[in-house]
Amino acid sequence: MEDHQRVLVLTGASRGIGHATARLFADDGWRVITISRQAFSPRCPWAAGPQDHIQLDLAEPEALADGIAEILSRLPDGKLDALVNNAGISPKGVDGARLGVADSDHATWMRVLNVNLVSVALLVRGLREALAAAQGSVVNVTSIAGSRVHPFAGVAYACSKAALFALTREMASEFAPIGVRVNAISPGEIATSILSPGTAEYAQRQVPMRRLGSTDEVARVVGFLCSEGASYVTGAELHINGGQHV
Repeated sequence: MEDHQRVLVLTGASRGIGHATARLFADDGWRVITISRQAFSPRCPWAAGPQDHIQLDLAEPEALADGIAEILSRLPDGKLDALVNNAGISPKGVDGARLGVADSDHATWMRVLNVNLVSVALLVRGLREALAAAQGSVVNVTSIAGSRVHPFAGVAYACSKAALFALTREMASEFAPIGVRVNAISPGEIATSILSPGTAEYAQRQVPMRRLGSTDEVARVVGFLCSEGASYVTGAELHINGGQHV
């Protein structure tokens, strides 16, 4: 039997897709190191959760170096099997209104880009040797809003997610020679606690499958991309949206 327990580092683990992903990997025997700007939630059911949680605000680039050092210190054999970049923010206006260009100031742009894009590049840069040692996998969470104007997602969020897939392609090309695969998933309308009002009705009209997706459906695709079943898959963006993109 393999002595090495597989290790996942997961950002944005405290709710929604991140929470479902952590639960799936933990149930499959992985050690899950979670990263969130919030403290560990007692609602999270996986083993060693409080001990393997790192509180880190990805909007603060100067804090990333310390965060990466802390992650590396928790890898006793220097191997990281998977990094899932799930953290993302989508600021809203009054009463949840979509923020367009006219409503998005410099601070909004910088915070969204730091969390949704720049932190991803810096995390992969800092952890690439550990990922290479395990022949590991990176999964970036983009969005259907990265490829079309969306009624709820704001302009800064949409631009950050479009750029994140460009970053996925760049990293897939750069890191394939060292055995690290980099892919993206692009969720559509997923049932989480932070849905904008009217999303369920929007899905019934606009999604060919006529329903919201579940966080478990997204997590299972992440699990596939981090498995041997996807050993020849890199540079891909898998759509998880019930046909909304067609």
